[in-house]
Amino acid sequence: MTSEPTRLFHLSDIHFGLEDREALAWVKREIAAKRPHAVAITGDHTMRARHREWDAATAWITGLDVPVTISIGNHDMPYFNPVERFLTPYKRFEGMKALVERELHLPGLAIVPLKTVRRWQPRINWSKGWVTDEALERCLAALDALPKGTRALVAVHHPLREVGTHGTALTRHGEQALAELAKRDVLGVLSGHVHDPFDIAEPTPEGEVRMIGAGTLSHRLRSTPPSFNEITWDGTVLTVRARNLERVPTREMQIEDVPPNALPPRTPEEPVAPVGRVPPVDPPVH
Repeated sequence: MTSEPTRLFHLSDIHFGLEDREALAWVKREIAAKRPHAVAITGDHTMRARHREWDAATAWITGLDVPVTISIGNHDMPYFNPVERFLTPYKRFEGMKALVERELHLPGLAIVPLKTVRRWQPRINWSKGWVTDEALERCLAALDALPKGTRALVAVHHPLREVGTHGTALTRHGEQALAELAKRDVLGVLSGHVHDPFDIAEPTPEGEVRMIGAGTLSHRLRSTPPSFNEITWDGTVLTVRARNLERVPTREMQIEDVPPNALPPRTPEEPVAPVGRVPPVDPPVH
């Protein structure tokens, strides 16, 4: 057990380009005041992955002055440059490359990444999640290598829920990933994408896995105001608070289940995800 609770701020879906500046200023003040052990940002840092959006995201994130790990979201790969999307899809992360899928070791707790995005998919909607065998193997190997007694949270972008048929599922191979994580008794899976917070005990054949979703810090709202999760681990209990400027209680902020269509309404400025077929090559990000 740790003598002092380990504190983690879980942010997601900032969507620079449509970011909520008031909410971001508040979050930055909270980080400076509470000094969490780390910040985990579970993807969709930009709206269209434009250079100016990445510049803004990089400046804000690298200025937090605490350990940070970031996941890749479906909005974080180039929409309008298919050559770059397929050949160098993570080029625009260069300013904070060291933070991408970074494993963090906190007092009694580790944050382990699991990538759920692909540059292409054999289905029309590329905004949905996909856990490749390689990504899952890397995650499981990292979990298995943790020091004895260290508990873990796994950071993804898409909730690990199939939803619907296997051909159009929210996250392909999500059920398999959850079952493998249940075998390792992880504390929970941190995700974004939905734009509403949630805290759900997800059943698997190997036992339950706690799925913890963060809301958005953008103007792309679904049913709750901008928010982030403040998570504490005291060595026995993992506590999640959905923090928001409107002071809505956590239980009222958290949705009861992951919606089948886990996206907010499209804005006129939001582009449609690209469609196409290319060789299925998805190397890891380092």
